Amino acid sequence: MTDELHHQTVAQLATLLHARKVSAFELAEHFMARMRRHADLGAFLATDDIVTLAQAKAADARLAQGDAPLLTGVPLAHKDIFVTRDFPSTAGSRMLSGYRSPFDATVVRRLAEHGAVVLGKLNCDEFAMGSGNENSAYGPVHNPWDTSRVPGGSSGGSAAAIAAGLTPAATGTDTGGSIRQPSSFCGLTGIKPTYGRVSRYGMIAFASSLDQAGPMAHSAEDCALLLSAMAGPDLDRDSTSLDRPEEDFTRDLNKTIAGLRVGVPPEFFGPGVADDVRAPIESALAELEKLGARRVPISLPRTELAIPVYYIIAPAEASSNLSRYDGVKFGHRAKDFTDLQDMYRKTRTEGFGAEVKRRIMTGTYVLSQGYYDAYYLQAQRVRRLIANDFQDAFKACDVIAAPVAPSVAWQLGEHRADPLADYLADTYTLPASLAGLPCMSLPAGFGAHAMPVGLQLIGNYLQEARLLNVAHQLQQVTDFHTRHPEGF
Repeated sequence: MTDELHHQTVAQLATLLHARKVSAFELAEHFMARMRRHADLGAFLATDDIVTLAQAKAADARLAQGDAPLLTGVPLAHKDIFVTRDFPSTAGSRMLSGYRSPFDATVVRRLAEHGAVVLGKLNCDEFAMGSGNENSAYGPVHNPWDTSRVPGGSSGGSAAAIAAGLTPAATGTDTGGSIRQPSSFCGLTGIKPTYGRVSRYGMIAFASSLDQAGPMAHSAEDCALLLSAMAGPDLDRDSTSLDRPEEDFTRDLNKTIAGLRVGVPPEFFGPGVADDVRAPIESALAELEKLGARRVPISLPRTELAIPVYYIIAPAEASSNLSRYDGVKFGHRAKDFTDLQDMYRKTRTEGFGAEVKRRIMTGTYVLSQGYYDAYYLQAQRVRRLIANDFQDAFKACDVIAAPVAPSVAWQLGEHRADPLADYLADTYTLPASLAGLPCMSLPAGFGAHAMPVGLQLIGNYLQEARLLNVAHQLQQVTDFHTRHPEGF
């Protein structure tokens, strides 16, 4: 059994742990050995065997006492955008090289309270800014399905680690698609919940009105288990946290989807979608119809405006959030400078990467005097119209189905000279992010070069349980979520 532990789901591992057929210590050692064996993927930024094995021993003691939470002893890893006391927290940036937080992010704390064992911190695009995980200061992450290709971003380390069997699950964050797109590119299931469902406390900020944490794993069942542990009110620490009670997101997994109205917007199926992506999506929709769901036509007419709106609002918020990195209180500080302004300038020049600088400059520009009304304020107005389009659509449907990305994962370095190509890859994930809606990706098949393709499901506010049910029902009649890249 030991040889196949890395092919087990979170739910399966939890069952083995509680039946005492495997120990948390054995699990931790197994995954740590795989992490070392596949270090060339670049998925992990920080590990600590002593910390991980101590947590595993504590989990075994908790299991021995009985009545332990379901996730007790299950190993997972955290995207390096969440601060942690036991591991460095860098956000993939030189600016925070070696930084140690005095506290754990709420997501980290809640999963620890549910007994999860932390394997380490995962690589990501610097400050979560990117679509391919090539913007990390610590090197790119490689897609296990084809190591010459990107795993998607910014949660590419999370996606690659799960796909390669280095961890059964991981946390991710989604600002404009950074859970869904890497899940699609690596053949995984990942969900971005309603904005405010999961606390942002301790999550290093990119764009505060968009950032949201969520789980990534192999199956919808796993995501439901993890989200049940992660979500919940955190009103004392996060002003954007929703005052909603904790939920069991597994409660609807076995409900029939007969009669479900699936909205299919033509704006997501235009000429920009590659044929090798369109075909698996259509096959997935056909499977939903076999399960009793019904396709209904809807329209999201302002979809094409999502990219310009997002790339005004997100950089504007980033320019404000990243102003704290000035070399004074924490993080990198330039060694040689003449005065305070020179220290600021050199610290930021040395500490930030090219993409972060690009977005800070864009954000500063759109917030500047004379341009705020023309760009930022106008973008916020269009954002509201995009959200209204979704509400109009949900009058006719229960969930919306669409591609996650226009293409399969591209080659490493392919977009290096054209950052706009990275931005265009977010075409189909940005609208739901701007509206703050729950949405997810699940494996739908394979496209060109035998690379995974994800189906995107979008629900109305607070409808995560319904989305997970639809995904789970589809995964009962397909096996794409059980497939693994060759050699892993």
